[in-house]
Amino acid sequence: MNSFNTTGILYIIPTPIGNLSDITYRAVETLKNVNLIAAENIYHTNILLQHYNVKNILISLNKNNEKKQSHYVIKKLKEGKKIGLVSDAGTPVINDPGYFLVKQCRSLNIKIIPLPGPCAAITALSASGISTNRFCYEGFLPSKKKVRCDLLKSLKKETRTIIFYESKHRILQSIKDIIEKIDENRYLVIAREITKKWEYIYGAKANEMLFWLKEDKNHCNKGEIVIIIDGFKELKNKDVSEKAISTLKILRNVLSLKQSVLITSKIHEIKKNNLYQYAIKKEDK
Repeated sequence: MNSFNTTGILYIIPTPIGNLSDITYRAVETLKNVNLIAAENIYHTNILLQHYNVKNILISLNKNNEKKQSHYVIKKLKEGKKIGLVSDAGTPVINDPGYFLVKQCRSLNIKIIPLPGPCAAITALSASGISTNRFCYEGFLPSKKKVRCDLLKSLKKETRTIIFYESKHRILQSIKDIIEKIDENRYLVIAREITKKWEYIYGAKANEMLFWLKEDKNHCNKGEIVIIIDGFKELKNKDVSEKAISTLKILRNVLSLKQSVLITSKIHEIKKNNLYQYAIKKEDK
C-alpha cells in the first residue's frame, strides 16, 4: 500500500475531444473543487469551463513551459493543494503535456488520481472493425519523410493493430508511405473529426484509401486524423495471394519450380515453404 507524504492530490482530468457533452459528471465536479487547474491552453479550457459554469484558477502548462510550471505545481501540491491537469482535448499526458509532471509526482510520492474519459485513439479503435484485443499506439507519425518511412518499415511485421495520429496536411503522403513501406493491400481505417459534426470513419485497403482521399478534398481538409492499421498476418499454410500466384505462373514459363518459388517469395515477402507447398499441389493436379 502506498504511503503518500502530502495531502495534495493531482487529478488527471480528461476533457471532450470535440463534443462538449462528452464529459463525465465526476470530471465537472473535480474541475469545480480543485484549488487550481493546470491547462495546456487557458483560452481553450475557459470555453469548456464557461459551458459548465465552472469558476476556478487557471495556469498554463504546455510543452514549452512544462518543466518550469511543473515545479510550481509540485510546490502547491506539497502545500496540500488539489490540482487538476487538463489538455486541450482528451486524456492528458496521452500525446499531450503532463508526462514530466506526473513522473515527478510519482518520484515524490505525491498522490495522483486519474479520471476515465475521452481518448481519440480508443474511440476510433472501438468503431474500426479491426482487432482490438492487441494494439500498439505510436502517437503522431513523424513529420520528416525518412524518419516516418523508417518507422513504418520497422512496423511492417507488427502483428498487433497499429494506431497513429496524423494531420490533414500530411495524410496523403503518409498513406503513400504506408503503401510503400508496409503493404498496398493492408487494410486500414481513417477516423477524422471524431465526435464532431463532420466525423467520418472509413476503411479500405491502403491503395484504395489513397484513391478515396484524392477523389474528394473534403475527405482530408480539416481536423486531426486517427489512422488504424490492421496487424501483419502470417500466411496460413497454402494461403497465397492472387498477385503471388500470378507472378509464380509467369516465372514457371521460363524457370524451374524451385527458382520460381524463390523469386516469387522474395518479391511478395511470403514464406518460401508455403508457396512451395501451394505450387506442388497445383502442379500435381
